[in-house]
Amino acid sequence: MAEAETALGYEQARDELIEVVRKLEAGGTSLEDSLALWERGEELAKVCRHWLEGARARLDSALAARDGGAGAGADGE
Repeated sequence: MAEAETALGYEQARDELIEVVRKLEAGGTSLEDSLALWERGEELAKVCRHWLEGARARLDSALAARDGGAGAGADGE
């Protein structure tokens, strides 16, 4: 993923993606413009997916640490 793309926050990428989809659904753009919008949408979706996968990994790690810590404490002495 390009550095400029990863600089986008999740919310910013999501909002821009929503706008791209709105423009595509509205129609009235040339084929060239529609293709450019589609490509931008794909890039933005990739950025969003990257953020969501990172969030999922952090949650999984936190849950594993919590469960690991609870398991050690539950065994007692």
